[in-house]
This record gives sequence, structure tokens and C-alpha cells, in this order.
Amino acid sequence: MSMHAPSHEDAFEAHHGHSHGHDAGHGTLKSYITGFVLSVILTAIPFWLVMADVLVSPVLTAVIIMALGAVQIVVHMIFFLHMNTRSEGGWTMMALIFTIVLVAITLSGSLWVMHHLDVNMMPMSPEMMRNMP
Repeated sequence: MSMHAPSHEDAFEAHHGHSHGHDAGHGTLKSYITGFVLSVILTAIPFWLVMADVLVSPVLTAVIIMALGAVQIVVHMIFFLHMNTRSEGGWTMMALIFTIVLVAITLSGSLWVMHHLDVNMMPMSPEMMRNMP
């Protein structure tokens, strides 16, 4: 145990003096409030779409909700996780883009394989399947 334990003020100075050992910038109060307001709006719109039954097509409603969810992910990454091209020398943004490309390739490839398996391995119609012994 050390002889000089850091006081609360030392810990406060260490935290707000940005001595975390990394160069990532922290957001301002304005950026946090902007992110919070955008998040609330992006949450309220899907809630309104579903509860007020605004659109006739449920598929279109689902697509709009998923698109707004994707926009909300971006808002959280920018305003709360402080991901931009300047943080960590741009490596966090490059890692994010690489991850998105890998996920897109994996998902689209899986859907493509399942579609072709369905077309080529299931030649029977639903009517034929019902009449099977």
C-alpha cells in the first residue's frame, strides 16, 4: 500500500486533465445533447409509425424502422463513442468499415446460398408435399 493515496481531487484532476493514456477526444455537452435529441427522435418515429398505424404496408413499415435503426447506430457511434476519422489516427473508422464489409459479405453470401439451396434442392411444390405418403 502506498504512503500517498490519491485524494478525490487528484482523481478528478487526472480524469479531467485527460491523462487517460489515449488520444481519443471527449465530446462536449452540446454534442452529447445533440446525440440524445437525435436518438429520441429516431426512437419516437418508429414508435409513432407502429402505434398510429401510419403506413398500410407492414413490410414498408419494417423497412423504415430498420433504416432508422441503422441511422441510430451511426448517431450513437459518432456522438457517444466519438468515432470519426481523427480518433486513433483513423484506425477505428477503418476497423469499423472493414467489419461492416465482412458482415455484409457474410450475410449476403448466406442468403444467396440458402436461396439456391431452396431452388435446387426443393423441387416439389407445396401441393406435392401435402400429397406425399
